[in-house]
Amino acid sequence: MAPKPVRSIFSVFFEYDTPRIVHIKSKKVGVINRLLQLTIIGYVIGFAIVYKKGYQEFDNVQSSVTTKVKGVVFTNLTDVPGIGARIWDVADYVVPSQENAAFFVTTNAIVTPNQTQSHCDEDPSMPDVICQSDSDCTAGEPVVTGNGVRTGLCVNSTQNTTLKVCEIYAWCPVENPKDPNLPKEPVLKGSKNFTVFIKNNIEFPKFSVKRRNLPSKANDTYLQSCKYNSATDNSCPIFQLDTIVKESNNNYDEMAAKGGVIEIIIRWDCNLDYSLDNCVPEYEFRRLDSSDYTISKGYNFRYANYYMEDSESKRTLYKAYGILFIVNVMGRAGKFNVVPLLMNVGSGLALLSVATIICDIVVLYVLKARTLYKEKKYLTVKGDDAYEIMEEETNESAAKVENGTPRKRTTVQDGSLAAED
Repeated sequence: MAPKPVRSIFSVFFEYDTPRIVHIKSKKVGVINRLLQLTIIGYVIGFAIVYKKGYQEFDNVQSSVTTKVKGVVFTNLTDVPGIGARIWDVADYVVPSQENAAFFVTTNAIVTPNQTQSHCDEDPSMPDVICQSDSDCTAGEPVVTGNGVRTGLCVNSTQNTTLKVCEIYAWCPVENPKDPNLPKEPVLKGSKNFTVFIKNNIEFPKFSVKRRNLPSKANDTYLQSCKYNSATDNSCPIFQLDTIVKESNNNYDEMAAKGGVIEIIIRWDCNLDYSLDNCVPEYEFRRLDSSDYTISKGYNFRYANYYMEDSESKRTLYKAYGILFIVNVMGRAGKFNVVPLLMNVGSGLALLSVATIICDIVVLYVLKARTLYKEKKYLTVKGDDAYEIMEEETNESAAKVENGTPRKRTTVQDGSLAAED
């Protein structure tokens, strides 16, 4: 004979549960039920359908971005090597000339002109180059993070006459960031007046909608005279660099010294249930790096211009500080569709069952009359072909009743209601 727990589990296969409706007249339970239902209905209609536009299907934006910077600046720094008195135009300060959804504008520079491949003293700020004798400079070893390879000689430093450093074979003379002749102010401080034309073409493929960030009123005359202003003209695609930095809550003059990174966000959030003329971009600006950094602050890189002079290869080295502008396009479009609407309505109807579950918990486990409600909610009906576990188990149940143990369920047998206390 199988153990009693096994027989009990086996009997479950021969039982069936069907919902029973119990109409409870209670102010507390009624108020809780209605409040829960109103909350769920308000969430579905107000938030999911109206606020989140649950009646629409959506498509994410796909885009392309091109930029064109314009502006010139004159620097009259005759005492600064490699700069002097010269004009800087877009070919000089935009490096590289084209980037994918980004552009860099030089605002400051350290120029080392007329470099040739020869022997010279290393920058004393480099690690392991301070020496006392030639034995401190192993020939053939490159200087870690330095400018060249050691020649094996220990020579006087031209940057700091109190020190001796290892001689190197490199592009000489090496860059001197502490040159007293370097300007105190950013070389291209006037770049704040430069402008950039951002041309953005977007598409929502699901809806076959194409747009661009030029207003419908745009013509050649408009583009020649307009400048973006968040208060007066927020549809013009031509931006003054100073305006972009100010909109990101930064100061251009301070940022120009060491450089930085600015993000330009073009946001397309379009409701295609209305006219396409209302599908226009919004611009946001923010600085991605921080002005509070104490080391490795700003943004810079080096590049060189190579040339031949007297049959000798030479170059001018530029350490360019500047602002990297990164353009990101975000957004989505929505249009009415009956399928998402029905799905949200169906989800809302399913959520209404939560109110019933919570009310059942309150009725069966919280209220004082919970014992009475349990007796009314659960009913056990025994059919003629019911699975009998064991006669001895039936006798045990009967014995419990005779000993005064109350039954918690009303049992209907053979079609008649047997009242149990």
